[in-house]
Amino acid sequence: MKTQALVFDAYGTLFDVYSVQAKCEEIYPGKGEDLTRLWRTKQLEYTWLRSLMGRYEDFWKVTEDSLRYSCRFLGVHPGPEQVEELMLSYLKLAAFPETGQVLEKLAGVPRAILSNGSPDMLEAVVRHNGLTDQFDHVLSVDELMIYKPHPSVYQLAVTRLGVAAKNITFVSSNGWDASGAKAFGFRVFWLNRQGSPVEELAVKPDAIIKSPLELIDAV
Repeated sequence: MKTQALVFDAYGTLFDVYSVQAKCEEIYPGKGEDLTRLWRTKQLEYTWLRSLMGRYEDFWKVTEDSLRYSCRFLGVHPGPEQVEELMLSYLKLAAFPETGQVLEKLAGVPRAILSNGSPDMLEAVVRHNGLTDQFDHVLSVDELMIYKPHPSVYQLAVTRLGVAAKNITFVSSNGWDASGAKAFGFRVFWLNRQGSPVEELAVKPDAIIKSPLELIDAV
């Protein structure tokens, strides 16, 4: 199958969600790692729960709600200034070191982001990392008001790019997202940095890579 477009997940794939740990540790010494990991876990859980409940809120609100829960769970009680400071760190997530190089090498293929992130969040983090010129489209679930891995989200990429699903190569570091994209019909590269097992969801990615640099030869 020929790749006619490349579609990337954002959080955890292009941008390191755990780069907020330094700010978490600065505000809550000794609890930065735990807060960072629980924050991310609840963030994902809330996207799935809200989709199932039919009670959509955008990703900024989901991120704040998951932060507040995580703080309560860990026994810390941030004031408005601390909440704002932590939330703003999500607009300045660090890109993984290889991200810029890979996107430049793949410039001959249309490239897009397809993310749970709200448009403002995605615009901010892409701009912060100097990657604005590297994408033809930055697509958010916000216009559908439902989160990945709902099939309508992956269909959004097909519709906006004008490329058949089988000719889109989708890249995600999230195993559940890779499974959702494969079930939809994309060619899927799972960026498995941690060496995790494939999800038991009756679908497998087309390829498993440990570094995005492997995309350059594969595509």
